[in-house]
Amino acid sequence: MESSGPLAGIHVLDLSRVLAAPYATMALGELGADVIKVERRPDGDETRQWGPPFVGGESAYFLGVNRNKRSIALDLRTPEDQELVRTLAVEWADVVVENFRPGTLERWNLGLESLRDANPRLVTATVRGYPEGDDRPGYDFIIQAGSGLMSITGEPEGQPAKVGVAVADITTGLFLLSGIEAALYRRERTGRGDHVTVSLWESQMAWLTNVAQSYLVTGREPKRYGNAHAQLAPYQTLRTLDGYIAVGVGNDRQFQSLCEALGHPQWARDPRYCTNPDRVQHREPLQELLESALQAKSTQEWIDDLEARGVPASAVLTIPEALSDAERRGHHLTTSFHHETVGDLAQIRLPWHFDEAAALPQSPPPVIDQHRQDILGLLQEIRQHRKDVEHD
Repeated sequence: MESSGPLAGIHVLDLSRVLAAPYATMALGELGADVIKVERRPDGDETRQWGPPFVGGESAYFLGVNRNKRSIALDLRTPEDQELVRTLAVEWADVVVENFRPGTLERWNLGLESLRDANPRLVTATVRGYPEGDDRPGYDFIIQAGSGLMSITGEPEGQPAKVGVAVADITTGLFLLSGIEAALYRRERTGRGDHVTVSLWESQMAWLTNVAQSYLVTGREPKRYGNAHAQLAPYQTLRTLDGYIAVGVGNDRQFQSLCEALGHPQWARDPRYCTNPDRVQHREPLQELLESALQAKSTQEWIDDLEARGVPASAVLTIPEALSDAERRGHHLTTSFHHETVGDLAQIRLPWHFDEAAALPQSPPPVIDQHRQDILGLLQEIRQHRKDVEHD
């Protein structure tokens, strides 16, 4: 698969399924790597059945995380298919990615350590639910609950809530991506590959950043603030004449500009509100003042005024509205493919921009086993090359 991306020439054997690891391998493909996705025969990746919605026989879920890959469906319980995967791992791949339960690959004679013994330059990567020794299966919702994330998400008086997208999986995929890239960079210096392990639970805990740090330095349990911020004010949604506006005041100068826009510059000189720590301490009366003034105009009128003054603000958009707004502003977030069964398929781009090397989607998500003949042909080339070398 030809590519002009910064990872052009890197070969990735993707033995993973569902979300975290496939998201990382999709990103590797977006950056130019050639990715072969090995799926379970006959049904393939579990997310092919996750729906509705389905389009052209494919689930939207699967389509969202599996472009830039070639698919072959195998039964890794059989010696023939085990040997096929081993050949690709040892003689073709730069990277092997997996997320099987511990011991599974070893039972199939495909243990990662044995693959690296046979190919010392190989980088191997594993996603687990929890750190080594804790073999509980990893599910995003359970990780959000068990990491403390849900305890700080939702309205203060409401029940704990999960985030609306699988943040534990996506965060893990991004950590896995950076770990693989670091191992490839190290290989350039040492000539040897490495093994990268990332768990959903550790990734989600690391994602807590300032909230966890606040607990570590104070010993006080973090609480829910709804759409407000624990350390900044006003940094929240506020009611306007016709709805809500999100206002993100990050410093005292922005607060002064906000007060000027609202027609009350004196609020920025009030001892209760003149610095951010003061505003955080008095967030409730401040919210009442701000919302009383915001009743004078519509959300969009306030946004126009605040943006002109350099105060970060936005309407609370739906996903269709956000995509439409991006196009209106000239931000082209989607790309289009012709898919084997779907036809024209629009997808969200990943956010890299390079001056010298293109990071562009290379191919649409595959239908199951779509590239069997291509991959079997590649294996024939590998085996023929092996014979030629042995003959010489």
